[in-house]
Amino acid sequence: MTFSRISQYLLSFLVKLLNIPSPTGYTEDAITFIEETFADFPEISTKRTNKGSLLAKWSGVSDHAPRALTAHVDTLGAVVKQIKANGRLQISQLGGLVLNAVESEGCWVYTQSGKKIRGSFLLNKASSHVHGKETIETQRSTETMEIRLDAYTLSAEETQALGIQVGDFISFDPRVEQRNGFIRSRFLDDKAGVAILVTAIKMMLEAKFKPTRTTYFLFSNFEEVGHGAPGGIPEEVTELVAVDMAAVGQGQESDEFNATLCIKDSSGPYHHGLSNQLRKLAAEHNISHKVDIYPYYSSDASAALRAGRDMAVALIGPGVDASHSYERTHIKALLATTQWIIVYLLSD
Repeated sequence: MTFSRISQYLLSFLVKLLNIPSPTGYTEDAITFIEETFADFPEISTKRTNKGSLLAKWSGVSDHAPRALTAHVDTLGAVVKQIKANGRLQISQLGGLVLNAVESEGCWVYTQSGKKIRGSFLLNKASSHVHGKETIETQRSTETMEIRLDAYTLSAEETQALGIQVGDFISFDPRVEQRNGFIRSRFLDDKAGVAILVTAIKMMLEAKFKPTRTTYFLFSNFEEVGHGAPGGIPEEVTELVAVDMAAVGQGQESDEFNATLCIKDSSGPYHHGLSNQLRKLAAEHNISHKVDIYPYYSSDASAALRAGRDMAVALIGPGVDASHSYERTHIKALLATTQWIIVYLLSD
């Protein structure tokens, strides 16, 4: 698989996945897409967990001390909290959705019947020609913002007649663009990590490599609300590497052009020995990488630790700018992380 083919495969898979809505709790279509991709990999078996995530198993050269890697397919989103008297919708956030990051964005509301209804997320008093400086100065909150539906409705009763109910899921447009090696989109956290894992597997299969140890891959669906990886990883797994975005910003070492190893986040430090093993592999194979700490971050790996799992855990991922907003990364970071995973899977 040439460098250009690797990039093409990774980006093609990533763009398709980004365009499949998967707010946490509503991830069936995205999980099915990954599952169908693995149907082309006969060497790897898959099954759904009771929570709805996808677990893949790849038998290695040895069954001793199995490993696992995880990336999450769920994203930020919302559910309908209230159908307002004017027919518009008040939302309740899913995960750490930043409201001003999706202000004026298009969205979809998914009804129980399977119907999708288009809308936009706006300030209640969105017109500056009507409300003047109040439009600018109003604090953005779920109480001061609403979904305006692209349907004829001026009352709660008319909206209910469309089939919309409290609890219906809402997804926001990702707005995917590619330019000069950059990928700009919402929800690169963590669909970039999913694409990296799938690409690493694809590359190894085409090269007729197999992992040194039997390896599980968990594509989790509840990471954004803190309980993705604790359920689904088999008990025999001895170490877990989470593949999730590296946070880029002022005061951080991470950037959009490198893979990054996280030593510590808000949950505490990751496993020193496993982290050092990954650093050594990156140095030996000239993988462009950074090392960083994230003060307002946690991962599926740390969730597994909080659940009491007896595993060594580490966290790596591509640098992603403007996390939980309109995110951006670069193909260099995606490929570096892919290479890092491959040399890890081929290591003792």
